[in-house]
Amino acid sequence: MKITSNMGTADRLIRTFLAILMITFYFTQAISGILGIVLIALSLIFVLTSFISFCPLYLPFHINTKKNKKAKDLK
Repeated sequence: MKITSNMGTADRLIRTFLAILMITFYFTQAISGILGIVLIALSLIFVLTSFISFCPLYLPFHINTKKNKKAKDLK
């Protein structure tokens, strides 16, 4: 099974920003405990999916935020 990217630039930037925000909240102790640990795990997932431009949760819902170059060329 070939993994193709399904995340656009805006989606990747938003995920990276949210990951940085969640990590900042954790290390400034604005959020702590189990919620803090969950947010750190989520931020790591956001960074990983942003880095590889692929979100597995998009597959079952047929979501693709990446712009299609072929559709752009047809205009």
